[in-house]
Amino acid sequence: MIVLGLTGSIGMGKSTAARMLQAMGAPVCDSDAVVHRLIGRGGRAVPAIDAAFPGVVTNGAVSRPALGAAVFRDPGALKRLEAILHPMVQAAQRDFLARAARRGAKIAVLDIPLLFETDGQRRVDATIVVSAPFAVQRARVLARPGMTAEKFAGILARQMPDVEKRRRADHVVPTGAGRLMTRRALQGIVRDVAKRPGRHWPPRGYQPGQIHHA
Repeated sequence: MIVLGLTGSIGMGKSTAARMLQAMGAPVCDSDAVVHRLIGRGGRAVPAIDAAFPGVVTNGAVSRPALGAAVFRDPGALKRLEAILHPMVQAAQRDFLARAARRGAKIAVLDIPLLFETDGQRRVDATIVVSAPFAVQRARVLARPGMTAEKFAGILARQMPDVEKRRRADHVVPTGAGRLMTRRALQGIVRDVAKRPGRHWPPRGYQPGQIHHA
């Protein structure tokens, strides 16, 4: 099975690309959705986050605004949070890939916002970066409810620059010139990678049957 890593900075069209890949028959693991489950009511990460960041848990779930305020502009706090979440997210990704392989999937996709920042490229066969001109990105992001220019700047400061992501990518998909161009680029990538053998599934040391519920 081929494992693709899909990433891109905020507002670059990653969610749209993920839906297109799913429509092409490739199952997609949404890492953001995994995090939502982990920090939601009864989530596996809630006790550890409660201990590390007192006051951010309400009614058994992590308050995202409170957690965001606790780590915003505090690199040390952000690292503590990542140390809690990243291993749990990666376990959920492995379980997703195991299920995809059992179902006979030829290609599976890990949608990871911080793919390169967390060395996720080491766990996939090829990487896809979605990218659009900055003006398009900015307009998309500022149109989101509750988003401000300050928040946008803070998010960009924590993410690897788009130019560096494109430099590291195996494939760059343009998303600023319409969905047809995006879909055609993704179709070409799927045709290309389908010809290759997968090298990263199953990973070394993986033991089937150990399911880690997010």
